[in-house]
Amino acid sequence: MAELRRPAALLLDLDGTLVDSEPVHREAYRRFFRARGWEHDDALLSLFTGRRADDVFASTPGPWSAEDPTALFHEVVSHHPHDLLPEPVAGARELVDDACARGIPCVLVTSAGRRWAVAALELLGGSERFAAMVTREDVTEGKPAPDGYLLAIRTLGVRAEDCLVAEDTPAGVRAGRAAGVGTVVGVTTSFSAEALREAGADVVLPDLNGLTSPA
Repeated sequence: MAELRRPAALLLDLDGTLVDSEPVHREAYRRFFRARGWEHDDALLSLFTGRRADDVFASTPGPWSAEDPTALFHEVVSHHPHDLLPEPVAGARELVDDACARGIPCVLVTSAGRRWAVAALELLGGSERFAAMVTREDVTEGKPAPDGYLLAIRTLGVRAEDCLVAEDTPAGVRAGRAAGVGTVVGVTTSFSAEALREAGADVVLPDLNGLTSPA
């Protein structure tokens, strides 16, 4: 168990951190690439994990370079596999329950849209359990830029160094680190422990069962 100093707030990523939805999103990308006739592999799909799709399309050379990144993002969304349903990451519901019981505010900081975020949080008891949500629509620059975490910190009026971030991707870990957050926890649902540590994670766990804070 990773027993950590009680944080002023939990700043939590969604996909791959609270809900095991990365396989769902990867399948959407696979269907999108197949429909386009574009070659793809796991290394390419990893570029999109934890980041806003339009940011990747805009910044990464590829067969999409001449096209509008926003239109491509909406095209990916249209391939969302409704036949696949995510489950909570182990320990996620308990972590949110514990934080609520202790009066520790939780803020969602996600590269996903608000509609998906609200639906996904139903798996954890509903979005109303979170003090705030920061989604892709709320920031100019997505992860690995720190904008989302900085907005969450300003919204709560707490010090960055007193907060804890939980993330499953190097891009998310770098975002939390760049925001000056005191503790960044990496969850190895999507990337290796080595990749998360290299990105700057202080603690790496297989899921959220091992994440506790003193009363």
